[in-house]
Amino acid sequence: MKVLVTGLRGTVGRALASRLQGDGHEVVGWDRAAVPIDRYDAMDRFVAETAPDVVVNLAIASQPTGRDREAWLVNYDWPSELAWICRQRELRFVHASTVMVFSSAAAGPFTIESEPDAVHGYGHEKRLAEARVFHQNPQATVVRLGWQIGDAAGSNNMIDYLEQKAREHGQVAASSRWLPACSFLPDTAAALARALTAPPGLYQLDGNERHTMLEIARALSELHGRRWRVAPAAEPVQDQRMIDPRLEVAPIARRLPALA
Repeated sequence: MKVLVTGLRGTVGRALASRLQGDGHEVVGWDRAAVPIDRYDAMDRFVAETAPDVVVNLAIASQPTGRDREAWLVNYDWPSELAWICRQRELRFVHASTVMVFSSAAAGPFTIESEPDAVHGYGHEKRLAEARVFHQNPQATVVRLGWQIGDAAGSNNMIDYLEQKAREHGQVAASSRWLPACSFLPDTAAALARALTAPPGLYQLDGNERHTMLEIARALSELHGRRWRVAPAAEPVQDQRMIDPRLEVAPIARRLPALA
């Protein structure tokens, strides 16, 4: 297949491209500097000229350019237009969402029937975008992702978080009462690759079956040569796990022997 991917240079985008290319697919990125995301005619023309089989929207407003309401444009307006373009051109559309559509007050684990409730910031924009995408294109596929676990610092993943906390405080305080939704990047990419041919609808990808942030941070530290000193904390108190057996993602314990 030919797959057009927004956010191709991002954390998940690079992992997905590697997976798709390894499977023999052609991957094309979307350069926002060349194809503006606030002009429908330009977007529609680019999709037509690219002629993909699938459009995958992974883009987030991670590098703001200073324009007005940029996060809303990237997180809501753009997915809406892409969903509509794909509907009109009869293309598969896969949109990446997030566990953050559920607020910190919501009690997990979350199933497909759980009602998203985020009312502020990024989670709120992504919650509204989910509904908008399905309104524009009932045959779309929306996939909620958890926190991604990479293999090094330098991108937006859990390793960056651990590095930053250790640098700022000399140790990582990790809650024994927080069960984060998370998965390793290669496993997320593998599941997203399967989403390209899965039936349309809403999916959730989470590789954390039962482990707390304290357990995960200690296991990651062990995996990376005991890189960080991890101390127990009592906050936050939250179960963010997402349950959905239809589009399986590998459990994090498979890559973290200390969790076995």
